[in-house]
Amino acid sequence: MTALLDYDASTAETLRSALGPDTVVLPTFDALKRHLETHLGEDAVVIGASVDIESALALASSMRVNRPSMGVVLVRRRVDTSVLADALRSGVREVVEERDLPGINAAVARVKSLASSLRETVPGASSPDDSGEHGRLVTVFSAKGGCGKTTLSTNLAVALTEGGRNRVCLVDLDLSFGDVAIALQLFPAHTIVDAVALGDGIDVSSIESLLTPHSNISGLFTLVAPLDPGSNRGISAELVRKILEILRQEFDYVVVDTPPAFDEQVLEALDQSDLIALIATLDIPALKNLKLTLETLDEINFPREKWAVVLNRSDSKVGLALNEVEKTLRVPISIQIPSSRDVPAAINRGVPIIFDNPKHPVSVAIRQFAEKYVLTGHHGDSSIPPELRSDRRGLLRRKAKTP
Repeated sequence: MTALLDYDASTAETLRSALGPDTVVLPTFDALKRHLETHLGEDAVVIGASVDIESALALASSMRVNRPSMGVVLVRRRVDTSVLADALRSGVREVVEERDLPGINAAVARVKSLASSLRETVPGASSPDDSGEHGRLVTVFSAKGGCGKTTLSTNLAVALTEGGRNRVCLVDLDLSFGDVAIALQLFPAHTIVDAVALGDGIDVSSIESLLTPHSNISGLFTLVAPLDPGSNRGISAELVRKILEILRQEFDYVVVDTPPAFDEQVLEALDQSDLIALIATLDIPALKNLKLTLETLDEINFPREKWAVVLNRSDSKVGLALNEVEKTLRVPISIQIPSSRDVPAAINRGVPIIFDNPKHPVSVAIRQFAEKYVLTGHHGDSSIPPELRSDRRGLLRRKAKTP
């Protein structure tokens, strides 16, 4: 059911027709409040453009505390940045222009989907806030582009949701050229850049309003990167810290996709990570960058037990042996993902291969990684076998200068 408040009778009827027959039209705020008091399962409230914005925002602010699963959709004749900022601070889930009837309908559907997912939490179970526990955060990183970070991130997130056992949030932290939305064929109403307007008012409700639930994968939510590469100004490391802390409180697992750079936002994600999946391919440039990454993590004293090295396209015939790679890096390879033409084909369809073909060798490898290093809470292997401690000159070691 959807509750609709609009003082204009003809507009209310137009909106009701667009939203469907299960929409209940309420003529006054008092009537709406009485409706909500007696219909505790109500998921969505649409506030029409004829209702003053102060009253609408007051309702949203109250509901995000008293009814956090219920979402308020605010309809305005004109939507500008000021309206969006005020709405997000107050906990409004969606803001849509009055003439965009399909958009209003889609907004209500997203609000209901989010409400349904929130109710899937086991009744009576203590929340992370109550217990002091929080979800595990996994960051996927490579200092070189084209290694498969987004492919691993998206498929790992799907693997963690399999069987409806977990709620997972995938965060695209590649703020200039993020591809998570494309890889999952998402059409987000909000992106991470919308969090900038929240300022100090950022909280669970406002962040949840920015998430995009996956229509076919239960339990998977995404916080996508800005759609315009030039709009990422204002997304500070401090904002990223707050967002990740909130998401860890609300989700079982948070997976972070990153750009190929140690920028301040990435460093914040690394600081909060329980596990870093360091991905590389079987070629000299990628391995060189991975070696430099490992050295950098050592320099900033990042615990080695939180590393997990992932070798993507590991069966490529390029003349590099796996044991020589391990000796060069001086860390063991945690998991090997084979190469396959099916992976780019799945990406082009916007369907993660682990969802499209669960028995595919790539899917099996990613699932094994999830089960061994993420789901079980097992950290990366900090013990380096003796054979990897050799002083033998590796593939990437610089030759000593000759006098």
